[in-house]
Amino acid sequence: MRIFGVGLVNMEILGENIYNQRTSRGESKLKMWRYAGLMLTYKCSAACAFCYYNCSSKSGGLMPIETALSAWSSLKNLAGEDAKVHITGGEPFLYFDHLAELVTEAKSAGLKGLDSVETNGSWATDRKMAVERIKLLDNAGMDRLKISWDPFHAEFIEQEKVELLVNAACEVLGRDRVLVRWEKYLQFPVKNKPSSVEERKEIYMSAVRDYPSRFTGRGAGMVADLFADKTAGDLAGLNCSKSFLGSKGIHIDPYGNVFSGLCSGIIIGNVNSEPLDQMWRRFDPERSEFFGTLFCESSHGLLDKAVEMGYKAKTAYADKCHLCTDLRTFFFDKEAFSPIIGPSDCYGRQTQKSTNTNGIN
Repeated sequence: MRIFGVGLVNMEILGENIYNQRTSRGESKLKMWRYAGLMLTYKCSAACAFCYYNCSSKSGGLMPIETALSAWSSLKNLAGEDAKVHITGGEPFLYFDHLAELVTEAKSAGLKGLDSVETNGSWATDRKMAVERIKLLDNAGMDRLKISWDPFHAEFIEQEKVELLVNAACEVLGRDRVLVRWEKYLQFPVKNKPSSVEERKEIYMSAVRDYPSRFTGRGAGMVADLFADKTAGDLAGLNCSKSFLGSKGIHIDPYGNVFSGLCSGIIIGNVNSEPLDQMWRRFDPERSEFFGTLFCESSHGLLDKAVEMGYKAKTAYADKCHLCTDLRTFFFDKEAFSPIIGPSDCYGRQTQKSTNTNGIN
């Protein structure tokens, strides 16, 4: 039993995780999950080429209020007053009434720690409306508003809308509570309609050089290919042990699927069938064929199995995440490693039924 702020909170100590129980004092432990990104929806007003989750206007899902509140509560059971939540998507403001109901009910239930709400600003067409919405979130306990803005978003969203939202948010919250990712591109605007494929490639490459991104989801497509300079063999041995053990946060998609950190499309479990605090206790990244391979070897360790099933390796990959996503997309289409690899939204397969599963490890 530990004390966090006001009151006593039952907290899962590191030694209660089954992986940690096998490790010696000097070995790295699985960190406690303290941050959760609640993905309200995969649906988005943009379809950015670097998107970790393959979000677009064709994507779907809407996280039920009860799912979000339950996950929030179980995170608090795990991390106590250190528990932090951010609400993201997709674009959560596409369902603002739903978002408003969620944060209002969370406040009424005494759930604190609403670190931020993320948006691309595409909805900000009226300053009065923007101010009203931000005030509602502020009153519900939101600490910061995060606004996504970069050359990828600029292809879908007018800069004027983002500037309107930034100004309205600063009016309500103050400048220190408004985070623009990346503000540089407001000060030095980028071309939102490249005249050619080559110009688009140059813009993408410049943006990734300025602010490196992870090559997962749609980001493992054209953008990753621009940086592909390693063979699959070059990536052998680059395991994901540090990523799994060191991640203090998870993301939860609209269907309740849980991803470690930013590893979209690799399902640890599902909050509709198991609370986060219990899921953390039983998560053992060594003890399954799929997770164990990533943890002990690398995504390259899955290559032979994929080739046996008909996979044709690319000439080059940008990094291990690029290779991993390419392999997982192949496995998803072959219905291999189900229910760990999913849901369909993460793999750009919105025409298929989205996975609502109890991921296993």
